[in-house]
Formats: sequence, structure tokens, C-alpha cells
Amino acid sequence: MATHELIEKFQQAGQGQVFAFYDRLDAAGQAQLLAEAEEIDLEELAQLKTTLLGKSAASVDLGDLTPAPYERLPEAGGDKAAWTAAKAAGVEALKAGRVAAFTVAGGQGTRLGYDGPKGTFPVTPVKQKPLFQVFAEKILAAGRRYGRPLHWFIMTSHQNHEATEAYFTEHGFFGMAPHKVHFFRQGRMPAVDFDGKILLETTGTIAMSPDGHGGSLRALERSGALDLMEREGIDILSYFQVDNPLVRCIDPAFIGWHVQRGPEMSSKMVPKAYAGEKVGHFCEQRGKLVVVEYSDLPAAMQEETDATGGLRFIAGSIAIHILDREFIRRMARAADGTEALAFHRADKKIPTVDAAGAAVKPAKANGVKFEMFVFDALPFAKNPVVIETGRADDFSPVKNAEGKDSPQTCREDQLRQYARWLKSAGVTIATDDSGLPALNFEVSPLFGDDAESFAASWAKLSPKPEITEGFYLA
Repeated sequence: MATHELIEKFQQAGQGQVFAFYDRLDAAGQAQLLAEAEEIDLEELAQLKTTLLGKSAASVDLGDLTPAPYERLPEAGGDKAAWTAAKAAGVEALKAGRVAAFTVAGGQGTRLGYDGPKGTFPVTPVKQKPLFQVFAEKILAAGRRYGRPLHWFIMTSHQNHEATEAYFTEHGFFGMAPHKVHFFRQGRMPAVDFDGKILLETTGTIAMSPDGHGGSLRALERSGALDLMEREGIDILSYFQVDNPLVRCIDPAFIGWHVQRGPEMSSKMVPKAYAGEKVGHFCEQRGKLVVVEYSDLPAAMQEETDATGGLRFIAGSIAIHILDREFIRRMARAADGTEALAFHRADKKIPTVDAAGAAVKPAKANGVKFEMFVFDALPFAKNPVVIETGRADDFSPVKNAEGKDSPQTCREDQLRQYARWLKSAGVTIATDDSGLPALNFEVSPLFGDDAESFAASWAKLSPKPEITEGFYLA
């Protein structure tokens, strides 16, 4: 679009303030501002002004909520034969090349006190492998096990895209074939004031922010990733977030439940550890599967118990999903509002400039950011399925520098997992009451990424190595 046409379009939409300082900018500054403006869907923004800015806060419908059903693990009373059949179906899908991995990796390591893309943060006990390497080795292991190397799609952000690509290049893509690893940027949304006017961050830049993990669906479509998947015969996408190194990136049983039941979207849950745990809740509402955030479900409901004395709303969401390719495409293209993911508003303190172009650092919320959540796609999915997973083998995120969900707790959870695998393979290893071994050691996902694959690799070793401090099993 020609420059004058774009500026006129903004003026007609009542957003001419975006170019208030355009004539002051040099050629590079003007080009950057125009590029940012071209990202903005003014019609979508006008709709959001009507739907979200007319109320002080987004209302959450809590009517008719009941706990969502889920497939229990065999050790928790689930059908062992059904799980065995599901795993077999998942293995067949993997052997057929139908599956790819997808990581949402737009974040920085700021909360961890780390300067760089979060995926480059070191997490393993001995080798200090970064998150990206852990996932790469799990994906490589699955490809070797099932005879079909997997594609890996990675959604970055404008902030960390170049650094992420450079990191993979520097580290040889961690052994993966470069043509199997695909990077694309997350979409952005402009921040607005409470009247819906787009805010400038500086005289030459718009206050833009990522559009949330729900934006991954339209980013997959807009980047051409879905078309690539179709050409490669991939119709199942295993979704996980970058902060959870314990995740089973490629879980054949999970994939098999998805294949057998024929849903468009499937999810994993863990039983909540306690009533107020900060995870979303899988619920049913008027025949639809929904996730209600912990901050939106009243404490009284979170504390409700069932006939056995357990928590009634027990199914916690841990951001692990499987999505069908064509379901993603349908959601990404939804434009009439009937199936489009809803935006959520977040009132924030947004640095901006005043009418004279002077910097303003607000002391209180002065505007709104918009984001989408991927779990909001569940109500639109046909036959959605939720399965239980073991927290100890699938969920130990790195979110905080210290305390809960920190690098330390994650390293300890990795060590507990390694110790369990060793014990299952008949090895004697000393642990405390929590299962944490006294020794610091590490197992590469290429040796084993679950109890079964670890046992198979261990059985082949002769003689068996001694597990000592700093030992690395590769």
C-alpha cells in the first residue's frame, strides 16, 4: 500500500495520531513506523473497541460449569487396555509421518534474570543444556524410534526472532536437519488508550505487544506453516510451551487418544496439587469444553469437593495440546466472529508520548493490551478429549528465578525422573523421601526420554556404568 494511502486509511479510522510526528522522522524512522502500521488490522481494532473497551473488565461466564471428564491414567483407575490401544495408534501415526512438534517460544528470560530468548536458558543438571536442546533431542529421539524424522515448528517473537535463529545456527540445530526446523514470528497487536486510540511508544514507534499464545493459530496460517505441513502429509501438531523441559514433546499415547477419538483438539491435564494452584480448570459448559483460569474461578468453587472428598474441579490445564491442521486453519481464517478466538483485555501501564512528543511513564494503567489464549479454541473443536498425565513426567516449568517453578525445582524434578527410571530398570540408587537422589547426574533424551525407552537402552549396556557424581548418560 502506498504511503499516502496508508496514512489516509488511519486518518479515516480516527487513528491519525499514529502519524502525528511522521514528518520529524528520518527515512529509516518513517519506514519503521509504516511497517508497524501495516501490521494493524484497523477493522479488527474497531470491533475490539466495541466489544472490550465498553466495559471496565472482561466478564467471565461461570454459569452451568461442571468438571470436565478426562481419561484417567491406568494407575489412577483408567482402562489399561484402552491406553495400550491408544499408544499403538499413536505409534502408527508417528511411523506414517503425520505428526510434527510445535513450540511457542516468543518469551525472553527476563523473569529468570537472564538476557536472551527463554529457549536458550540452561536447565539440565550436569550439562546445563538449554531448553531448545532438550526439546531437539526429544524430537530427534522420537524420529529415530519411529523411523520418520519429525518437523519442528517454533513460534518466536519480533523481540527474539533473529537471536533464536542465530542460536540454532551457532549450535548446529542440535543435531536436527535444518530443513526440518521452521521459525516464524508471533503476531502483534497495538496497545490503545481507554478510548480505543492507538498509543505511540515513541514518536516513531507504535506500542505493540504479542497477541498471546492463541495468536499461534493464525501465525501458523499466515506464515505458510500449515501449507508446508499439508505438503509433507502432516495433519497432527503437538503443541507445548518453551518453559517446560519435562514435557513429553512427542507422546504416542496422547497422539493415539487423539487419533482414535477423532477430536480436532486434545489436551493434557494434571490433578491439581491443591485447591488454589495457579492453573486453568478444564470444565464443561452447556455441552462445550472450556478452560477457566484460576483467577476467574471463585475460591469457593476451587475448594468444592466431590463425594470422595477430593477436589471437584480437579483437572488442571498445563498448556499441552494436540491440534488438527485443518482445525487450526479454520480457526485462523474465522472472520465472522462465530469461530474466531476472542481477545482478552489487560489494562496496563504503557509507556507512551504526549501531544508534544515527550515521553510519558504512567504511574497507573493508562491503556489496554489485547491477547488471545489457545485454550479458547476448545469450545469450537469437535469431540475434544482431555487425558490425564503424570505431573512428575510431564510438567515442571521454569517460570521464576527462585522458589516454585524455578530452575532449582526443575533440575530437582529432572533428577527425580532419572532416579525413577534407574529404579524401574533394577538399579539401586539412594534418594530422599521425595525421590531426589543424593547424586547430581544427567540422562540425555537420546538415551531415554521415558521409562520404557530408558529401560531398553540400559538393557543394552554391558557392562553397566556406575552412577557417580556428575555422570552423564548419553
